[in-house]
Amino acid sequence: MVKHNTDCGRYRFFEATRISRRQMIACCAALVFSFSFQFTANAQDTVRKLDEVMIQDVRVSNKTPLTTSTMNREQLQENKFSPALPDVVELEPSVVVTAENGIVGASSFRIRGVDATRINVNINGLPLNDAESQSVYWINIPNLGGMAQSIQIQRGVGASNGGSAAFGGAVNIQTFNAADKPYGQADLSLGSWNTRQYGILAGTGLTKHGFSFDVAYNGLTSDGFVRGGFADQQSVFLSASHYTDVSLLKAVMIFGKQSTGITWDGADSADLNRDPHYNGTGAYYDEFGNVHYYENESDNYQQQHYQLYYSRLLGENWSLNAAFDYTHGYGWDERYKDDKKPSKYNIPSGLGIGIGDFILYKDMGNSAYTGNLSLRYGKEALSVVLGGSFQYHDSKHVGSVIWAQNDTNERISREHPFNDWYTNTGKKSDAVVFAKLNYDFSDDLNLYADLQVRTLKYSLRGSDDDYDNLDYDTNYLFFNPKVGVNYCISENQRLYLVAGMSNREPTRADIKDAMHMGDTIKPETMVDIEFGYQIRQAKYHIEANLYAMLYKDQLVASGLVSNSGYALMENVDKSYRMGIELVGGYNVARWFSLDGNLTLSMNKIVDYTYNAYDASYNQHPVSFGTTDIALSPSIIGAAIATFRPIDNAKLQIIGKYVGEQYGDNTGRKDMKVDDYFLLNMRASYTWHLKGTNEIEAQVLVNNVFNHKYRLSAWVSSTYDPVNGSFECYRGWFQQPGINFMGRVIYRF
Repeated sequence: MVKHNTDCGRYRFFEATRISRRQMIACCAALVFSFSFQFTANAQDTVRKLDEVMIQDVRVSNKTPLTTSTMNREQLQENKFSPALPDVVELEPSVVVTAENGIVGASSFRIRGVDATRINVNINGLPLNDAESQSVYWINIPNLGGMAQSIQIQRGVGASNGGSAAFGGAVNIQTFNAADKPYGQADLSLGSWNTRQYGILAGTGLTKHGFSFDVAYNGLTSDGFVRGGFADQQSVFLSASHYTDVSLLKAVMIFGKQSTGITWDGADSADLNRDPHYNGTGAYYDEFGNVHYYENESDNYQQQHYQLYYSRLLGENWSLNAAFDYTHGYGWDERYKDDKKPSKYNIPSGLGIGIGDFILYKDMGNSAYTGNLSLRYGKEALSVVLGGSFQYHDSKHVGSVIWAQNDTNERISREHPFNDWYTNTGKKSDAVVFAKLNYDFSDDLNLYADLQVRTLKYSLRGSDDDYDNLDYDTNYLFFNPKVGVNYCISENQRLYLVAGMSNREPTRADIKDAMHMGDTIKPETMVDIEFGYQIRQAKYHIEANLYAMLYKDQLVASGLVSNSGYALMENVDKSYRMGIELVGGYNVARWFSLDGNLTLSMNKIVDYTYNAYDASYNQHPVSFGTTDIALSPSIIGAAIATFRPIDNAKLQIIGKYVGEQYGDNTGRKDMKVDDYFLLNMRASYTWHLKGTNEIEAQVLVNNVFNHKYRLSAWVSSTYDPVNGSFECYRGWFQQPGINFMGRVIYRF
C-alpha cells in the first residue's frame, strides 16, 4: 500500500516562487522609470494614441488587407464565466475549442483546424508562446481575457511580429489602457462540480500627473467534471503606466499559478459507457485486487512575466516603440505507475528493486528574455514600420522516481529521489527583423507589404524519459513575405486581397518524437491567399472571406499523444486548407439582434501514406490517397440571438456547431469523431445604485439539451498485413451534459 503525501513539491514550489536578483532589478527599474516624466495636460486623445503606438507592430486597421475580428473590453468582461481564454473566443469565426474536463482545467483551441502550436499569441506585441512547445497553456495564466483591453484574432498568416510564425492565425492581446477615472469591480461565480470563481479588478484612472495603476486578481477552484479532474488556479495582474504629452512608459507584471488533476490520458469507450466521469490516471490495485487512486496525481505550474514598455511620439511623423520581457516558469507533474519494471525508469538492478508500483516526478524550469524595438514613419499616403525582436530561451527537464513499492531498504524517497531517470536541457535563440509598408494610391486604394526575416538556433542536450540521446543542434533561416491590396468601395464597404508565405520550425516534442522513430523532422511552409468583402451599416454587417492555405511538409496530428499529453505530429508532403468564412449581424429591433458566423472548408492531405505497424512492430507503408486532415472539421458555425426585453436586462441564446472530423489522417470510419451542436443560454440583469455603482447578476446554462458527446483524445491501430485490415483503438474526452454557472458582479 502507498502512504499518500499531499505536500508534494512544497519545497520546490517555494524555490520557484522566490524573486531572484534579476527579477528584483526588473521590478525596481519599472518602478523607478515610471516616475521620470511629467504629464502636462488632460489629453485622453494622446493617451489613446500612445496606447495604439504600443501595439502598432502587431495590430492592423480596417485598411489593412488581413482577415481579422476584434473583441472589445465589454465583450471580454461579459464572457468571463470561464478563466480560460479559449472559452472567451469560442464564438469567433473558424474557432473550435477542445477541453479535457468540461469548462475547467486544460483547454485549447484551433483556428481553421490549425492547432495551438501554430497560432502566434502575443501580449502587447511580446510573444507569449512557449519557445519550445510553441503553444500557450492557458491554464497556467488564468483570466488573461479579464486582463485585456481588447483581443484581435488574425486568421491566416497574420502580421509579422516576434516569436513563432502564424500558420493558422494570430491572437493579439492588449492589456488595460488607462481609464478616464478610478474604477473597481468584484465578482463571484458559483457553478456545477463545486466550481467557485472569484476576482477583483481596480484602477486609479489617469491622474492629473499622468499616472495610471491597475490591478486584477482571479481565482478558481473546482472538483472538475471527471474523477480526479480538480482545478486550483490563481492569477495576478499589475500594471503601472505614466503618460506625458509625447510618451508612455508601462510596467506590467503577470503571475499565474495552477494545480490540476491529470486528465490528458482520456478513456476508452467501454469505461466511459460505464461511467462518463471515468478517469483512470493514478489507479493502482491492492493485494485483494481492489482499485485505489493516488491522491497526488497532478500537474502543477507557475509562471511569472515581467514586462516593460516604452512608446514615444517623435514629432508629427515618427514614433518609437520598445519593449522587454523576462518570463520565468517552473512546474512538475507527479504520477503513479502500477506494476512496472524498474529498468523502465533507468533504476539499476544492483539496487535490488523488483517489478512493482512507482511514483514518478517530472519537473522542468525555463526562462525567456525577449526584446522588441520598432520605428514608425507616417505621413499623408505613406506609413512604414521597421522593427525587430530577439528572444533567448533556456530550459531544464528532469525525471525522478520518488517511491518504489519493492524498495525494502527505502533507498528511494521523496526526500532522497532517484534522479538518474533522465535529464535534458534546451536552448533557443530567435531573432526577427521586419518591414511593413502601407501606401495609399488614392483615398480608395491601399497597398500593404510585410517582409520578415527570421533566424533561430536550437539545441538539445541529455536524455529523454525513454533514455534516447537528445543531443541535437539545428539552425533555421526563414523569409516570410506578405503583400496585399485594400479597396474601399464606399465609406462602409471594402474589398481586400492578400497573399503571404509563412515558414516555421518543429517543436521540441516534434523533434524528440522524430529522433525516437529514427525519422527526420522538417520545417513547414505555407502559402496563404485570402480574398474578402466587408460591408458595415447601422443595422447590419456582412463579411465574406475566401481562403486557400497551401502547405509543404505541414506537421499534422498523427492521432497519438506522448505520455505528457503532447500531440505527436508527422510531416505530410502536400496538403491544403481551403474554405469560405461568412460573418454577419442584423439589428432586427432595438430589443433584438442576431449575429453569427459559418465556415465551410476542405482540409486535405494529397496522396497520404500511413506508416502502419503490425503486432511485431514491423512497419508497413499503406497508401490512403487524398484524406482529411486530422481534427479539422469542414463545417464550423456559431449564432447568437440577443434579447433586451426591458432596460438593464439581456438574454442571449447561443448555438455552436462543429462538423464531423477524424482523430488521425487516414479518414477511416473507425477514426471518425461525430459532429455536435450545443445550445447555451446566458441571462443578465443590472441594478444601478447611487452614483456609478451597480450590481449585475448573470446566469449561464451550458448544453441546454444535455447533449452527450466526446472529443478525440488519441487513436492507435495494429495492422494485419495478411488481409490488409486494422484493429483500431480510441481514447476519448467525455464532455459534460447540462451545467450551470451563476455570477454576481459589483462595479464601483
